[in-house]
Amino acid sequence: MRRSRGPAAALALSLSLSLAGTGAAIGLGFVPQAAAVTPPVAFTADALPTWQANGVVWALAETAGKVFVGGTFSAVRPPAGGAGGEQPAVNFVALDAATGAPTACTLSFTVGGGTATVRALTLSPDKQTLYAGGYFGAVNGTQVSSLAAIDVATCTVKTSFRPAFAATVRALAVTGDTVYAGGDFLSVAGQQRERFAAVDADTGALRPFTADADEPGRAVEVTPDGSKVILGGDFFTVNGTDTHALAVVDAASGALAKAYPGFIETNSVVKDIATDTTGFYTGNEGTGGGVFDGRIALDLAGLGQRWRDTCLGATQAVLPYQDVLYSASHAHDCSSVGEFPDGQRHHLLAQPTTGTGKLGWAPDTNDGIGEGIGPRVMTVGSKDGVEYLWVGGEFTAVNGAEQQSLTRFASTGDTGAPTVPLAGAVSFRPGEVQVRWRTSLDPDDSALTYRIYRNGAATPVATVTADSLFFRRPQASWTDTTVAAGQSYSYRVTATDAAGNASAPSQTASVTVPTSVDAYPNQVRTDGAQQYWRYDEPATPFAPDSSVGGNQSGVHLNAPALRQSPGAVTGAGTAIGFDGVDTQVYGEQRQNVGSAYSVETWFRTDTTRGGKLVGFGSNQARTSSQYDKHVYMTNDGRLVFGVYTGATRTITTSAAYNDNTWHHVVATQGPGGMALYVDGVQKGTLNVTTHENYSGYWHAGGDNLNGWPDRPTSDYWAGQLDETAVYPTVLSAAQVHNHHALASVPADTVVEVTAAEDTYANAGAPGTNYGTSSSLAVRGSSFYASYLRFDLPPAPAGTVLKSAVLGVKTSTMGGAGTVDTISVVPVTGAWTEAGTTYATRPALGGPALGTFAGIPDGSAVHTTGLDAPTVAAALGTGYGLALTGTGTDALWLWSSQAQAAEGTPRLTLTFGAP
Repeated sequence: MRRSRGPAAALALSLSLSLAGTGAAIGLGFVPQAAAVTPPVAFTADALPTWQANGVVWALAETAGKVFVGGTFSAVRPPAGGAGGEQPAVNFVALDAATGAPTACTLSFTVGGGTATVRALTLSPDKQTLYAGGYFGAVNGTQVSSLAAIDVATCTVKTSFRPAFAATVRALAVTGDTVYAGGDFLSVAGQQRERFAAVDADTGALRPFTADADEPGRAVEVTPDGSKVILGGDFFTVNGTDTHALAVVDAASGALAKAYPGFIETNSVVKDIATDTTGFYTGNEGTGGGVFDGRIALDLAGLGQRWRDTCLGATQAVLPYQDVLYSASHAHDCSSVGEFPDGQRHHLLAQPTTGTGKLGWAPDTNDGIGEGIGPRVMTVGSKDGVEYLWVGGEFTAVNGAEQQSLTRFASTGDTGAPTVPLAGAVSFRPGEVQVRWRTSLDPDDSALTYRIYRNGAATPVATVTADSLFFRRPQASWTDTTVAAGQSYSYRVTATDAAGNASAPSQTASVTVPTSVDAYPNQVRTDGAQQYWRYDEPATPFAPDSSVGGNQSGVHLNAPALRQSPGAVTGAGTAIGFDGVDTQVYGEQRQNVGSAYSVETWFRTDTTRGGKLVGFGSNQARTSSQYDKHVYMTNDGRLVFGVYTGATRTITTSAAYNDNTWHHVVATQGPGGMALYVDGVQKGTLNVTTHENYSGYWHAGGDNLNGWPDRPTSDYWAGQLDETAVYPTVLSAAQVHNHHALASVPADTVVEVTAAEDTYANAGAPGTNYGTSSSLAVRGSSFYASYLRFDLPPAPAGTVLKSAVLGVKTSTMGGAGTVDTISVVPVTGAWTEAGTTYATRPALGGPALGTFAGIPDGSAVHTTGLDAPTVAAALGTGYGLALTGTGTDALWLWSSQAQAAEGTPRLTLTFGAP
């Protein structure tokens, strides 16, 4: 259902993977081209220590390693933790580009009445003269009138330059002999010049240039060839001709060369203009609905539009530099260009000068004081071979740290590490584990390298490269094809940027490989699910996608309850719980839904307030303005499947399903119309083949339901969901019935049993007991043997033991591994952890139940399969095993007394149907 602006198509994305070691890659898609701290992006996102002003910075200019700062402030102070105290600075300060500290150049811009301010700074082409515009009557006591020329070398006012502007000057541009100004004035030197004027660069004498506008001028730039002047502001006419907010005029006369009637919305203005050798760029601000807040690129040849970025969130400054357009705004909604939906404000962005797609550079400020705009002006300065991007405005924080009005970013010295990946592991069939993670965030490096470590080893088993942006962090994955059925494995993932900054390892993700295909999830994947949320994740906010494509992961909002048990599918993990107030899971990737689709989920509830189980909406964390293709529950427990075609079209069940038991629902739409199934049975059809076409995100657990039939009390779901899947096809009735039936097919049951007792015997100390030691040892000569006792559970009803795997972890001591073969044998004699020494050690039996064919040095988990029939015979009893060897190279392991609990000896038992 439509509630506001229409959607736009999503951008194409890409992801590349490269492997080291064993395994096979799973390809990913949907990541846009982006760059790290190398071209095209030229700056890190790490804010450097910079002196700060106690007010608003409106203007910046740079030359010879100095940055000139103008605004509305009275003092500057060091960065947080910096040396020195506050210094007077009346609306102006000159700072060192490399240190961010004040220089010896001190100028005070004052006015006899009202509040003085510096609104524009620019340098002459030879960089010898600094021109300052604003509202002021004197500079260091020398009388001026809102426009002054400063000798850069001596930091003094040029008294020969004496134009007389009757009101605020907001924008300046300079050629070799002319200064162009825009602002609020209606006259200059007593002659009519409305909002734009030109004066002699040496004397300030008024030029014939006349480009009168009916509303304030805010931006002025000269084309690179000097023949034309580009004007921006609030105006609707220039020299009496209709041209709102933007115009191009002759540089000598001011005559209109290009008008733009209807080009920019009437409730939007141009706040800034910048040029490069190919074109010019506008930064725009709007007020009210239907505004244009973004950026436009126009070609110099023909002066026509190259592209238009329609992000919402007023743009205050644009700066093209090395083929990248940097912008200062408070962009909060870029859905119209296929990027982030309405939500959090993002104040600093970068995009190619050739298009709208955002690049991997996203430092941030807050809104700050004044109008709450954030950053307002940008410039690039350099010193000693390093480039610095300076940003000024009214912000009071940068990257979450206190910093007012000024900040800067360097072209070198990237120190920020990526965020820690959120990782998980899953196995649907023997011989295969999929390790997947939410890609990390690095605000100045979008192409990150991920290293996957298995069983605690120090060397990665695979390396994957994947792209991510601050608003698009897709799932990445790698498939380990060297795993054995019935064995357990653990994985950790790190992220490293181009500068070598590495994240901490992810939390350990553990998985046991099944001994047979897991029927339900395998069928969902086989039937073509393109998004599959199983809700087995142990922590927020990452909901992995278990589909074959694996690139439609979800994000938890407001912490839904995880690991709810039992789940809907027999032996297949856990469910997720929603509170019916504000919890949900939304899709990470913007997408469009085709003419054919199916949406499927399991649910359980006893709510009498209804709510949306699953559906498609135009936003993520905020309430969607467009929403349909959803399944919701009425207050009395009936299910509704609805689409929007200009009117709401729905199928509603006659029966209620809020009986607190698990139910299965599938909704489909395609060329044959709509169908709704519950528990494998078709409950209704409707001959409607269309739905609302917009870009959006799948939601589970809630979203907008305003305007829909039998709208429940709550738009949000109070209950549990499990196994939510979306398909790009219509599931047949047979497929739906099969899915419902497979959910009750017994699956493998995995039980992990840690050692109840463990110790070792040492021939060199025959009377010593090692029952409290954190280590275990094995060697043939001189003799060490380790003894393990496990309290084995009985087999669950209707199952048999299909596999038994022993896992141990080498300790961190040097040389803990061994080149010798270690055998696992049954213990036939009686023993206890507290009573075993070399002299009292129990007898060992045979044959060997399993072997470790050598274990490398380095602390890591190692596993071996044991003879299942032998172990099965001991189920329900205490069972003793021993680790023995015949060589001379000792093996050292962690015992159950070790601090690293994950490394203690354990048996992984897999039970399944006979």
